[in-house]
Amino acid sequence: MIPYEPPVDISREEAAAEAAKELSKPVYGQASDSLLSKAVGKVLEWIADLLDGVVDPSGDGRVGLFMLLGLIALVVVVVLWRAGVLRTSGGKSSQTVFDTERPRRAAQYRSQAEQEAAAGDYTGAVRSRFRACVAELTERTVLDERAGRTAYEAVADAGRAVPELRDPLRPAADVFTEVVYGNRPGTPERYAAVVAADEAARRVSTRTLVQG
Repeated sequence: MIPYEPPVDISREEAAAEAAKELSKPVYGQASDSLLSKAVGKVLEWIADLLDGVVDPSGDGRVGLFMLLGLIALVVVVVLWRAGVLRTSGGKSSQTVFDTERPRRAAQYRSQAEQEAAAGDYTGAVRSRFRACVAELTERTVLDERAGRTAYEAVADAGRAVPELRDPLRPAADVFTEVVYGNRPGTPERYAAVVAADEAARRVSTRTLVQG
């Protein structure tokens, strides 16, 4: 005999609160830009309005609860897709720093990045400036000329050669991968992180490498 379970009653306000609580978790924080926040707010209002006509406190509230959970799951998928989490390619070959086997000089990528940033194209600026950073490290022999290297491989290889580069390069690699391959927008703040990495690459001493 199946044990009796009391019905779960959930009001309109409780439904909206539960949805908001779920979407406020840190895993969704990376997806919160102004347009997305507005979109999520509209979805939450829609969920609340829908449940207002579905959830009957005098009946079996479990139906409304299951519907709420299903709607939250749908919103979560949309949020993660919008954030690029579900669209980031897992293939190593598709996440390489350069899109050619014959990269340009660091100064050329750097000049391009500065022009893109001045025009407000921070997505392009992030891409070009990180390429300038990796090209700089290659020109200074911190990195060898190896085709198909990913941003994280560049960080690992440069960090082994010059440990002090790890801290500035890692956040820049995160930004490059998220913006270029994760469909996240470039911003002045993200571009600044890549500029800091490029400046570190230009300033770092290669004396140990030469002596070694």
